[in-house]
Amino acid sequence: MNPFDKISSSALSGMQAQAQRLQVVSENIANADTHGYKRKLVSFESVFDRNSETTKVEIGRMFLDQTPGEEVFDPNHPFANEEGYVTMSNVNMMTEFADAREATRSYEAGLEVFSQARDMYKSLLDILKR
Repeated sequence: MNPFDKISSSALSGMQAQAQRLQVVSENIANADTHGYKRKLVSFESVFDRNSETTKVEIGRMFLDQTPGEEVFDPNHPFANEEGYVTMSNVNMMTEFADAREATRSYEAGLEVFSQARDMYKSLLDILKR
């Protein structure tokens, strides 16, 4: 496998992982007002691919944030407990926006890797043409 393919493969795996992370963040934001919803979190794993001899990024274990949601007193709500409290979601919008921004920037960094590798490969071809 040539170096351009190795670089592209590694960058692509990182971009795919960040795209999945953005999807999870989007689900969290969409369910921020869902009573009892637990925020989803993802972990990343570095995996060596023997076929391409590159290290790739993959989404590891997905798990729920066990932080308790805010309890609101509303005895008339259908999800209220015996004391009249309803458990809200534990999604913090500022945290989700920060995670989305970080994932977007990491994705953009992967695009920049593609661009830099393409430019270097093009420069190499120009040198070889001389």
